[in-house]
Order: sequence, then structure tokens, then C-alpha cells
Amino acid sequence: MQRRYAFLDHPVPLAFAHRGGALEGRENTYAAFAHAVELGYTYLETDAHATADGVLLAFHDHTLDRVTDRSGRISALPYRTVREARIGGAEEIPLLEELLGSWPEARFNIDVKEAEAIAPLARVVKRTNAYDRICLTSFSDERLARARAAMGRDVCSALGPRGVAALRAAAATSAYGRLLTRLARAGVPCAQVPVGFRGLRVTTPALVRTAHALGMQIHVWTVNGTREMERLLDLGVDGVMTDNVTGLREVLRARGQWHPGRLAA
Repeated sequence: MQRRYAFLDHPVPLAFAHRGGALEGRENTYAAFAHAVELGYTYLETDAHATADGVLLAFHDHTLDRVTDRSGRISALPYRTVREARIGGAEEIPLLEELLGSWPEARFNIDVKEAEAIAPLARVVKRTNAYDRICLTSFSDERLARARAAMGRDVCSALGPRGVAALRAAAATSAYGRLLTRLARAGVPCAQVPVGFRGLRVTTPALVRTAHALGMQIHVWTVNGTREMERLLDLGVDGVMTDNVTGLREVLRARGQWHPGRLAA
């Protein structure tokens, strides 16, 4: 029996604005998240990095180089330096605490990118009392376990890479009963998976059925084409992460599955 989490207490399918909606604005900027909220998005996906002096940012890359007018690894720079960087040459990198405080009804799917972000994230979640509004994810099982422990109380989280691999194996063959048992006992309420990986289809009907049999939601990333959105929704996935926030909203509206937040324009 899966534990219930307030983070997931919402009609499915869940619509996630990936990095705020990177196709319709500069990714991981305050303006991008504000646009998604105005469209009606309740679920916002972002990433967590910390500066050398422990200031927590909503930012995807390890370095400033790709999307800002500055360079350098974030974890090696003090905030007084990082705060001068401008995304696309124009917009500041937002603090994760600022985002949590700006939209107290929004829910944040947070990818913990480095171990250095764990302690600052725990402090921010405590200060904002955002325990019920976050879901922790990571591409590192160790980092994800440490982030869960640092929260000091149970919070929603997704399967780590090993859990996703076990779920895929269990979906592919009936010979993985023990894996299913372990996954069920873990009590993790959702798996967040790509459509495919290295030419292999990941999100399959069998994967969705197996997750649902465990009481687990399946959220798929990052889906920008409306036809692919339709196909995945027809499979019964429970959430879609997209950069194309207007496109996903229109697909869900047409299906009668759009559930906008209170601040929708």
C-alpha cells in the first residue's frame, strides 16, 4: 500500500512546466515560471544548485556558461558573483526560495543536481514550510537518499535510477517478482522516466501497468510534441513534463483533462 503525499493530491494527468516552460521563455527564470502559473500550471519543474557560500538557485547546469553571460562552476563561485549573471543576457537566476514564496499554492518538482545543494535545500524547505509542496528527484541514488534524509521528515520523491531500472525489468518479464516486492515496500509514490533512452522505448504499456499495479504514478519527460503527448496520455501516464506549456495545456483542454490552478489567467 503506497503512502499518500499531498504533493500528488491533484487530478491526473499532472501537467509539469519543465524549467518553467523553456520553449516559451528563458528556462529557469522567474518570468518563465510566472508565465506557466498564469497559464494555469500547478506543477513547476526545476533544478537545485548551490553557490560556494550555500545560496540555493533554481538552475539546471553545473556551470553558468550555456545560458548566461558569465562563466564558471556555480558550486565554486560565491553568490555575489553568480548574482551578476544574466540568463540570455537579461534575467537574473532566481533563488529557489523566491519561487517557493512567490506561489505558495504551486508544487515544485526539484532535481537535486549536486551534493552541495542538499543542506541549503533542506534549510529552504524548512524556512518556507514547503514539505508538502515538493517532490525530490535526482539522477544519483545516493544523492537522492541523502536529500530525503536531510529533510528531517517524509516528503514525496521519485524513484532513483536503480529503482527505474528495476521497474523496467519487472515490466519486461515475470521473473522479477522480488524486485516488485522491494519496490512496493519502498513506498515511493512515482517514477519519472523519459519516453526513450538510447534508442530503446522506456515508457511502454507494460511499464505503465506495472507502476499502477504498485500504486505508483508514471510521469514522463520531456515531451514537447503534441502528438506524442496524446499517445502517452492514451497509454495512461499520470503526468507529462514539457517545455511546450501552451501545447500541453491545449492538448489537455481538448481531452477534458486540464485542471488549472487558482491563479490561471
